[in-house]
Amino acid sequence: MGAFRTLDDAGDIAGKRVLLRVDLNVPVKDGVVTDSTRIERVAGTIRELSERGAKIALLAHFERPKGKRVPEMSLEPVAPAVADVVGLPVGFAEDCIGPEAERAVAELGDGGIILLENTRFHAGEEKNDPAFAAELARLGDLYVNDAFSAAHRAHASTEGLAHLLPAYAGRAMQQELEALEGALGSPERPVVAVIGGAKVSTKLELLGNLLRRVDALVIGGGMANTFLAAKGIEIGKSLYEPDLLDTARQIMADADATGTAIVLPTDVVAATAFTADAPNEIVDAAAVPQDRMILDVGPDSVAAVNGWIDRARTLVWNGPLGAFEIAPFDRATVAAAKHAAARTRAGGLLSVAGGGDTVAALNHAGVADDFSYVSTAGGAFLEWLEGKVLPGVEALRA
Repeated sequence: MGAFRTLDDAGDIAGKRVLLRVDLNVPVKDGVVTDSTRIERVAGTIRELSERGAKIALLAHFERPKGKRVPEMSLEPVAPAVADVVGLPVGFAEDCIGPEAERAVAELGDGGIILLENTRFHAGEEKNDPAFAAELARLGDLYVNDAFSAAHRAHASTEGLAHLLPAYAGRAMQQELEALEGALGSPERPVVAVIGGAKVSTKLELLGNLLRRVDALVIGGGMANTFLAAKGIEIGKSLYEPDLLDTARQIMADADATGTAIVLPTDVVAATAFTADAPNEIVDAAAVPQDRMILDVGPDSVAAVNGWIDRARTLVWNGPLGAFEIAPFDRATVAAAKHAAARTRAGGLLSVAGGGDTVAALNHAGVADDFSYVSTAGGAFLEWLEGKVLPGVEALRA
């Protein structure tokens, strides 16, 4: 990952108009933000720009209005939440381009903050239309992108603007990129990846990229069932993808060729149904009863995973080991997550995790704050793991 421009390269920005792209696509109920995590991630950048005397215009999208003005998808209810988190007044403009936006930005004092209306109210946003990007650029003297979660989209406010104004990564973007570079760009070895989730089909590119980059690949969740079946193991009525058995065999063959260890469950928790009160038992992975389904990995498998975590200097985690949403099928994920957290706290492990289910699982285990870095970027994090180019990041290259 080559060098990218950060706020350290921006020089004196006092009095300058900064277009700051942030992710404010937060949950809102009855006009009130119910989870401010994404706001908290960018609060540091907003405060720093304000303290340095910039005039800050926040650019963001909200839901999917598909290029039309949808009142229910206005960012107006989000402005008070941003003000609460940042601890500074935040105004609101009813458009992100045109006279209304120009007037709102012109009225800003040094250190002032205005949230502009949903960029996706304009069709030019998602089309990365040069004319729309130019309209946005008229509002600023420089551009800062602090929305890694939208960096995999080549939209006007995430990519187009970066070619029209001096462009820099915000502090949250910088932290994310540095964490990802440390995890897979130039990591300390051994590198272990824990990859879970329901389906192999959604993570084929991810698995293919990781095989060339990690020393061990721990496969859990429903994905592991497909690999077990590919080895000729009877898995009862467990969820798996029969049309991907050959693909799983090829991945295992490629792993042999690259010297990458594939770590599959050796014992599992098998239940009669995916319900909290379903009868369940720990069985050998090769002895799953026909009337049962695999919903978690067993204690011997957790011990093996923890053994790999002990060997690792770098850990990448995406996806749970089992159906963690329902007890007791959360035990393996919680146990391994706590072990990784303890290793991280002890200073021997760089641990980077991301993906919606992953964040939820680590929060469930109570260890999200103990990992070196937990990405909330979802799709962008996954595409980065897959080795794809992220347009919003490429545009910030030094």
